[in-house]
Amino acid sequence: MKIKLRNSRLNNQSGFALVVGLIMLVLVGFLGMTALRTSDTDKDITANQVHRTQSFYLAEAGSERVAAEIIRSFERFGRAPDPLPSGAFDYGNGYSSFSTTDLGPASVENLTTGAYAGLYGLVKAFEVNSVGRLSGDPQQVEISLVVQDALVPVFQFAVFYEHDMEFHPGADMTITGRMHSNGDMYLGANTTLNIDSYVTAAGDILASRKAGSGQTYGAGQVNIKDKDADYQGMKVGSDWLDSNDSTWVDESLNRWDGRVEDGNHGITELNLPVVTTGTPTDLIDPDAGGSNPDSFENKADLKIVNGQAMYNNAGTWTNVTASLTVAGALSTATFYNQREGKNVTATQIDVAKLGTTAYYPRNGIIYASRNTVGGTEQAVRLVNGATLPAALTVASPNPVYTKGDYNTVNKKPASVLSDAYTILSNSWDDSKSSQVLGNRVATDTKVNVAFLTGNTVTGQGGSQYNGGLENLPRLLEKWSGKKLTLRGSFVDLWQSRQATGAWSYGSYYEAPTRDWGFDTDFLDPNKLPPGTPQVNVAQKNSWRQNLASN
Repeated sequence: MKIKLRNSRLNNQSGFALVVGLIMLVLVGFLGMTALRTSDTDKDITANQVHRTQSFYLAEAGSERVAAEIIRSFERFGRAPDPLPSGAFDYGNGYSSFSTTDLGPASVENLTTGAYAGLYGLVKAFEVNSVGRLSGDPQQVEISLVVQDALVPVFQFAVFYEHDMEFHPGADMTITGRMHSNGDMYLGANTTLNIDSYVTAAGDILASRKAGSGQTYGAGQVNIKDKDADYQGMKVGSDWLDSNDSTWVDESLNRWDGRVEDGNHGITELNLPVVTTGTPTDLIDPDAGGSNPDSFENKADLKIVNGQAMYNNAGTWTNVTASLTVAGALSTATFYNQREGKNVTATQIDVAKLGTTAYYPRNGIIYASRNTVGGTEQAVRLVNGATLPAALTVASPNPVYTKGDYNTVNKKPASVLSDAYTILSNSWDDSKSSQVLGNRVATDTKVNVAFLTGNTVTGQGGSQYNGGLENLPRLLEKWSGKKLTLRGSFVDLWQSRQATGAWSYGSYYEAPTRDWGFDTDFLDPNKLPPGTPQVNVAQKNSWRQNLASN
């Protein structure tokens, strides 16, 4: 009996173990199946995420291509593509379909992003919608990207160069306002050069002389303000920071908080969309029988060609030469330009006397030109212009001179567009123009004008500095110890074709104390000179992503 009892207990325990084993087997199986299901789910999630990412890249690629097409069209032609881009791009493993929407009429707005934030322009915006999808996958990703083009008045820049810009003053100098070059920018100083605003270049920003200048690089400092308005030097100790530095992009962003950028940062050229054909010189060249629609001759209400004055009276052109001559507003002046080594024959406009006639241009634009005569410089000279009767722009394919204080009393918006621009002081005397420098002594002079002009090229025809920005407005007198106060905008868009004499120091001029700066009135759209040219700032503005599935 005892033996049977023990066998019975053993049998009961064996049955219990079997049940437990079966339960454990079921649990293990369940856990295994759950793990497999979880693994499959994770795999599906991962695959979906990979597909979504790939679809995003397809959508992004499409939007970037369309944005680039719109930007390129504005930069080259000054307008959006016609028709606006729509269609699809095939990328092999998938595609992106896209469309472009015009967001409405252009309006004057402040730019809020990029290197040109703070400028205003006539802004036109477009929205690019791009959908990316992998082949055979129902999932798609949609991206919306806003592209804007702003026509920005060029006189909002203190300094704007179409080609390489060189700036290397001998004495201390401060320049206020933005500086931009569509080429390289060469900065240096013999003592101290202070720059108070944004500095941008489509090429490189360099602490050096341009090859061929024949000039040594000064030992002075170049300071540029950061976002907190504190000067930060290009030179720290003996080390200069410029685009030749391997850490230039990061170091420049850290030092100047994004206020100093060049092509290495993505800065591109800013072009003149108003020039529909040809080059920027179309602005000052004659219309030539309708072949040059961009010429200021087409904009002017008063045209003076070879001494003959024509006034636009409600669409009818009237010869007013005799009236202006009798009033003393129009005459011919002759003098000598020692930089060019030539006699000058100039159409002379007495601005104050012109204002007393009925023929001051109603739209504020005068176009004046003289045909080239071999061996003699043909030019335009503005005199008695301290008080402008109203806003005034004077455009000419010839060199333009201003004599004495200009636009200093009850200042008006004023500009000059010319082959070259020369400032003659209040003491300039035509009869002494061919005499030695010591007989051509300047006196303090003030000028308020934006000028868009030409220059010579450093290194062209031998080792020769073009004089740099500090000599873009040309001088012909002994200015030592005298002050030239100049407020405006300094724009160099072309190479001079008539006034091509080489810059040199001490022979035909000596430098003044330069009190030069940007005229901040030009930051007000209502205070720009008549007919102010504009440049294109085309850029991507904002984007968003939307996930959708079929």
